[in-house]
Parts: sequence; C-alpha cells; structure tokens
Amino acid sequence: MALIKYNPNRWLNRTTCDFDDIVDSFFKAPVFRNGIDRDFMPRVDIVEDKEKLNLLVELPGMEKDEIKVLVEDGILTISGERKMENEEKDKNYIRTERFYGSFSRSFTLPDNLDSEKISADYKNGILNISLARAEKAKPKEIKVDIK
Repeated sequence: MALIKYNPNRWLNRTTCDFDDIVDSFFKAPVFRNGIDRDFMPRVDIVEDKEKLNLLVELPGMEKDEIKVLVEDGILTISGERKMENEEKDKNYIRTERFYGSFSRSFTLPDNLDSEKISADYKNGILNISLARAEKAKPKEIKVDIK
C-alpha cells in the first residue's frame, strides 16, 4: 500500500491553471492579435458529383501567379502567399482584420480519381480545382430484366 500525501489546496492550483488557459485562449483570438503574427488559411469547399470532385478555395486579393497547385503521390497541395499591401506610414491603422502570410493546404486524394485529369480555374478570388473520376470508378447502370 502506498502512502499519498494529502494536499487540501490541490484543486485550487488545477482550477487556476484551467482559468489561465481560458484567459490565454481568449486573448489569442484573431480580434486581439496584431497583423504581424496572423495566420492566413484559406477556406475550402469540397463538392462531389458523379463525374468529378471540385475544390473551391477562397483566395481573395491574390493573383494567379501567387498560387501553386501540386499533385504528388496522391496528395493535392495548394500553397501561396498573400502579401500585405503597402502600409502607408502617415496613416494610423485602427484595426486590421484581413489575414496575410504564407499558406499551405494539403488533401489526400481518394483512389477513384484520375490524377492525370486535373484542371484549375481562378476567377473572382475563387480557385476551382476539378478532379475527374477514373473510368472504372464511375457508376454504371445495368438494366436487368426481371422474369
């Protein structure tokens, strides 16, 4: 049998740590962070139909040449960098909510896609990546006569 030392204030120390974690996470929210250390992570919608899989990536304010799309070993990687516009020294920025910086998003592609048939289109701040299904993966309708 082991002897355990009793500490009546043990719960108080744990509660204090939990409260500190809550306060820290609150002040690390994007609203309280300055523009220098903000992380930019574009939002992605994935849409599927019988013929293809589409990834719709929000990249407002970026040019085509600032975006890279790479497929390697069944992994689709979208990367780039959104740079902050020239900040004018004589202006006092009260609040900046736009995010800047480098980003990289990776997606594991399912086996039923043809990695040779990929196309991408960038228009109005939306990158649309279209991945065609492989021929063997497309559902086929077979008519069966019932007797």
